[in-house]
Amino acid sequence: FDGFGASRCAHSAPKGHKTSKHFLMAQSADDVKKAILAAAPAQKLPTSVSFATGGLGGILGWLVVHPFNTCAIRMNLASQSGSAAANLGFVPFATKIINEEGVLSLYNGLPAGIVRQMVYATARLGLFEAMRDFVAKYRENDIISRLGVGIITGGAAAVISCPAEVSLVRMSNDAALPADKRRNYTSVVNAATRIAREEGIAAFWRGCMPFVNRAALVGACQVGTYDQFRVEFKKLGITGELPNVFAASMASGLIYSIVTMPFETAKNRMAFQRPDPVTKQLPYRTTMQTITSIAKAEGILTLWNGFMPYYLRCGGHTVCMFIAVEQLRKFYWSTQK
Repeated sequence: FDGFGASRCAHSAPKGHKTSKHFLMAQSADDVKKAILAAAPAQKLPTSVSFATGGLGGILGWLVVHPFNTCAIRMNLASQSGSAAANLGFVPFATKIINEEGVLSLYNGLPAGIVRQMVYATARLGLFEAMRDFVAKYRENDIISRLGVGIITGGAAAVISCPAEVSLVRMSNDAALPADKRRNYTSVVNAATRIAREEGIAAFWRGCMPFVNRAALVGACQVGTYDQFRVEFKKLGITGELPNVFAASMASGLIYSIVTMPFETAKNRMAFQRPDPVTKQLPYRTTMQTITSIAKAEGILTLWNGFMPYYLRCGGHTVCMFIAVEQLRKFYWSTQK
C-alpha cells in the first residue's frame, strides 16, 4: 500500500531483475506464478470501495473516540458559561460528568456523530483519493500536492456535512445547560427537524465557515500529512503495516490538533450560540470575529480549552480510522484473489 492504499501490487519484482529473467529462471509452477504476478500492472482500488471504506473506517474510529469529543466540546464551551468546571483538567472534568450524569452521558449525540462520519469521512477520504490520483497524472504526488488536495477536499466535505455537525454539537452539550435552557433533543432526527422548524434551514450552516476552515486544515494536516508520513516512516525503517499506520496517525493527529483547535472553538461557539434577548443579534458572526472576540474577552489560551480530550479525540480517531480503513481494504483485496 502507498499512502491510503489506492493501488495494490500482489508482489514486487526483485531489484536488478527484468520480467523476462523471472520466466527464464522459473523452476516450478510457483515460480512462474510469482513471475506473472510481478509482471502484472498495479490494481487500482475502485472508487466506490475507496468511498465506502473511508466512511466505514470513520464510523468505527468514531465509536472509540466519541466520549473524548463530548468532553472536548463541553470543556470548550464551559468557559463561555462562566462555569467553574472550565478550570478543571481533563480527568477531573470527565469524572465530574460521570458522577453527576452517568457514564452513558459521554455518548450523548453519538447518532449525530455517526451520521456526521457517514457523510464527512466518506466524502473527505473518497474525494481526497480521487483528486490525488487525478493530480498524479500531471505531477508527482509530493507533500505540496497532498496538502493542496487535502485543503480542497476537506472544505468540500465540511460543507456537505455541516447539518450533522451542528446537530452533534447541540446534542453533545445540551445536558451541560441549566434545565430551563436545554433544548432536550431526543434523537438526531428530532434535533434536525426542530432546528429546521424553529430556526430555519440556514441554521444548519451557522458556524459553517469555521467548520470549513477547520476541515480544510484537517484535510491538509491529517489526511495530507498522514499520506506523506506513511512514506517518510517507511524510509525510516517503520515498514510494518500497523506500526507504520500508528506512527503516521499519531504524528498527523498531533499536528492537526494544535493547528485546528482555535477553529474548533469558533465552530462550537457559533453552532451553539443563541440570539441576544434584547438586540436579537448573534454574538458570533464570522470565523475571525469569533476567534478574536474570544481571545480578547477570555484570553488567547481559551481557544485551546479542552485540548487534551480534543487531541485524544483527533489522534485517537486518526489512529483508529486509518487502521480500520487499511484493514478493510486489505480484506477487500483478499476477496479479489
